[in-house]
Amino acid sequence: MTQASPQRLGAIALACLVEPGTAGVAELVAEHGAEEVLARLRGQGSAARVVGRILPEQVPEMLAEMSRRGVRVVLPGEPEFPSQLLDLAEPPLALWIRGPLDLRAAALRSVAVVGARACTAYGERATAAVAGGLAEDGWAVVSGGAFGIDAAAHRAALAVVGPTVAVLACGVDVAYPRAHDALLARIADAGLVVSELPPGSQPLKHRFLARNRVIAALSRGTVVVEAARRSGAMATASRALEIGRVVMAVPGPVTSMASSGTNRLLHEQVARAVSDSAEVASLLTGPGSLGGDPGLQVGTRDGTHPAALDGLTDEARTVLGALPSRGTRTVEAAAERAGISPAACLAHLGLLEIVGLARRVGPGWRRCA
Repeated sequence: MTQASPQRLGAIALACLVEPGTAGVAELVAEHGAEEVLARLRGQGSAARVVGRILPEQVPEMLAEMSRRGVRVVLPGEPEFPSQLLDLAEPPLALWIRGPLDLRAAALRSVAVVGARACTAYGERATAAVAGGLAEDGWAVVSGGAFGIDAAAHRAALAVVGPTVAVLACGVDVAYPRAHDALLARIADAGLVVSELPPGSQPLKHRFLARNRVIAALSRGTVVVEAARRSGAMATASRALEIGRVVMAVPGPVTSMASSGTNRLLHEQVARAVSDSAEVASLLTGPGSLGGDPGLQVGTRDGTHPAALDGLTDEARTVLGALPSRGTRTVEAAAERAGISPAACLAHLGLLEIVGLARRVGPGWRRCA
């Protein structure tokens, strides 16, 4: 394991100290650096609400242990950190990640699908149609790993071997809800489990609201399938609107309390009505739109960007090399040639399509000229 710099160790220690979303911390870090902010908070006995206490010199041992358990940490400014999270007033100080996908690549072409824990059969069917169709088309489905609509969205993506990301309000090594232990393990095997809380952190009430802002910012748009007027899903929609993301809602029966929040979003004209994945995708793929990540830009007239290859990870380059320039190759065949999972391959193909290096043709993919 490469030895981390003192600055990185200090930044991780700070992220392990301060509760997500604590006001003013990101501004202090930008002005003074993580090490100085950490020293100030420790010297004050911490004026901020804290997650836990860890010293910079304890971080290497923790990182080594987490690495053995398949967990990595990324900081703002590092290659895997999605830059659209910086749209938040208080962006995450760090992200803990389990899973084979590259988070930034997956987030470039992602949609949040959220809704009620106590969902109806109608809500489950609508979620399967929206999330399954999006994942099959290479979009990463982002949700919160909870009961109801969240679980239906993740399962729909997994069923079509598509990319999915679960953002948790606890540590990535904590199964919550406990009944979703197997589901979260499947997501970690094929997609990503993400949290801004350090491993071992427990799910507390205020952490769910902080988690919702990450779901909203990570995705290019948010689809609310079913939600009561006062609910976590509505809070996610509100945060998405605050930072300029597209908000969509699935209309529901006027007699259903589970659809009272979604119908209200439509009545107030702050959300667009959608009924399937094609309608969602059409709202998010306007000319020149890249979903808020300034690290990649729209290409030249022939559809490619002159610096597109420079911005690719080694794994994305391998996937590109697995595609033919004539004819097509299925996701499964490309994944086998690249030596990665089909879900990881599909996430990279979505990124390659965005930068104009690959194109879907029917059921297969080809490299652009």
